[in-house]
Amino acid sequence: VTLVLSPIGSLPKHKMCLQGLGLRRMHQTVEVEDTPAIRGMINKISYMLAVE
Repeated sequence: VTLVLSPIGSLPKHKMCLQGLGLRRMHQTVEVEDTPAIRGMINKISYMLAVE
């Protein structure tokens, strides 16, 4: 999962999802497990992410 859009100006819950995924900086990539909780976070902030 890669963060492609800045979280500045986004909703606080969306920032919490980024924190839960371990994303801090633009263009940072993290590898996460495929669990229902992770999928929910990705779906909520999919407009900010690139998923491969």
